[in-house]
Amino acid sequence: MKSDATSTHDARDLSQGSNLSSAAHHLARIPILYVILSVLLVISIVPMYFYSAQVEAINRDRLKTNEMLLQNTVTRSLADDLSQHEHSLRMMLANLSSAIQVASGGDIGNKNIEAPELRALLENFVSSDSDEIAYATLLSSEGKGIFTGRIAPDPFLQRELQHAFDAARDGRAYNGQALRVGDGNSARTVVLVSSPVSYGGRFLGMVGAVVDLQFLIRRLQEVGGGGLIPYVVDSQGRLVAAGTPQYVTGQDMKSLEIVRNFVDDGNKLQVVPTKEFVAHEGKNNVEMLGTYSPVTALDWAVVVQKPQLEAYRGVYEMQRTARLLAILAVLLSIGVSIFAARRITNPLQTLTQFSRALARGDFSQRVHLASRTEIGELADTFNTMSQELEQFVEDLKRAAEENRALFLGSIQMLAGAVDEKDPYTRGHSDRVTRYSLMIGKEMNLPPDFMETLQISAQLHDVGKIGIEDHILKKPGALTAEEFEVMKTHTTKGANILRPVTQLAEMLPGIELHHEALDGRGYPYGLKGDQIPQLARVIAVADTFDALTTNRPYQHAHTPEEALKIIQNLAGKRLDPDTVAALLSVYARGDIRIQRLSIKRPVPAADVASSAPPPMPAPPLPAAEATNLEGTRA
Repeated sequence: MKSDATSTHDARDLSQGSNLSSAAHHLARIPILYVILSVLLVISIVPMYFYSAQVEAINRDRLKTNEMLLQNTVTRSLADDLSQHEHSLRMMLANLSSAIQVASGGDIGNKNIEAPELRALLENFVSSDSDEIAYATLLSSEGKGIFTGRIAPDPFLQRELQHAFDAARDGRAYNGQALRVGDGNSARTVVLVSSPVSYGGRFLGMVGAVVDLQFLIRRLQEVGGGGLIPYVVDSQGRLVAAGTPQYVTGQDMKSLEIVRNFVDDGNKLQVVPTKEFVAHEGKNNVEMLGTYSPVTALDWAVVVQKPQLEAYRGVYEMQRTARLLAILAVLLSIGVSIFAARRITNPLQTLTQFSRALARGDFSQRVHLASRTEIGELADTFNTMSQELEQFVEDLKRAAEENRALFLGSIQMLAGAVDEKDPYTRGHSDRVTRYSLMIGKEMNLPPDFMETLQISAQLHDVGKIGIEDHILKKPGALTAEEFEVMKTHTTKGANILRPVTQLAEMLPGIELHHEALDGRGYPYGLKGDQIPQLARVIAVADTFDALTTNRPYQHAHTPEEALKIIQNLAGKRLDPDTVAALLSVYARGDIRIQRLSIKRPVPAADVASSAPPPMPAPPLPAAEATNLEGTRA
């Protein structure tokens, strides 16, 4: 059987090798269908790609130019509006200053500052442009004065007024920092503008106006939309006003590259090119297109920016259209390619699948191709070959089964012949084999191991064929010398079978089934894990059969008594896991021993060193001298 098994394994290895070789070849080759598809796709996609890329580049440049013109126009227009407002306000302040000089007679000191004429001039100034002038004040040279307007100065505005007064004493006009005053819906963005009042070169005081920038915010909101974001920053890069709520007055905008450019260049550039830059919004980076226009009189700049996604929307729409057309062209090409390629590849694919089935050992497949070409002739050849191979394989399987049956029968006859030499152990090898297979199945041992276990258990006592009959059949106790001879049946059996290389895996069970976990076994005194599992399983089965069969010096133990003795030997002489498997098999009722047993004292030689201490036993018959440190199962 082992020879047949080896032949089967060799055939399986060859088949697996063939499969691996076929798989490697399959991975290495390039299907014709892929070649045809690739060619058609290249022909259809490459020209379209270059064309769409060229059109995209042209349109992108044109759109970018248009967007630059638009942004430059918007910023320039807003910058001109701011300059015009600033100029108008300066003219109004100059007129107010002249009127104050005339009305005060050149004296706006602490005595005249409260004059009704001056207050009336200040109130008329505010009411003349009540939408933009939120507050106005007239201060004397000593810093005292009058004011009017719809807002009350907070500490920040008071600080701006102090800066404006200091500038006025130096003879300078002052443009303040944009501030946010008020709360809730009444909040306003304002800026302080002031001019000195002088007469004959003598500093009289200062006139200042707080301008409501709501007009600027409305203007920014008007030009915004469509993704365009306009806002105004001062020379320090702080936000003055914006058309969207995402930016707040006073916010530092220098994180934007376009604002940093203005802060670095100041009013040096009057014409600023539109450029691309990246804006950081939280954790996201947004690609922008933007520009700015300086407001020279205020040291401000009007900035506009737009996400490139919006600025180049036309290009992106064109890209989507082009890609959709490309996809349709690709799908059409694929359809035509598949139709054309399938006419060629389908027969080849059928033959390939049939070849793989042959490589797997399935010779029942037949090729059905309605083709009058060479491929059809090849298919007929394949069918003839597979039919012959199928018949050949069936013959081989039948011969292998016959050889297997012959091999197992020969082994069983050999074991039976050995058992016949000893009249007390007739059928012993068959029973040990049956018990061993039950134990192995309970332990979920692999099929290959079970095959080895079956043969090894059947032949475990084959070495007794070399033991002299006067020792093997001796009815009384063995002498020490005879016992040593009897113990050689393990090595004799291994030596008998060792020349047969196909039985090499079975030798440990034959040679080592009398080894003990505690090292007190034979022939080598192995301990623990040194004993292979094959020998451990056979040892438990061998011991169970020895205890449950009649011997000349004792009647057979009941299975329960035998299992109790075996349990006592677990971990000492016998493998605990194997013993547990035997107990499970018996508990399930798989082992049935139909014999009457008379309970007798258990000889010391049978129970070895198990507890309780052994009772005196009669001399051991020669037939049992090798079992359990002295018996011969």
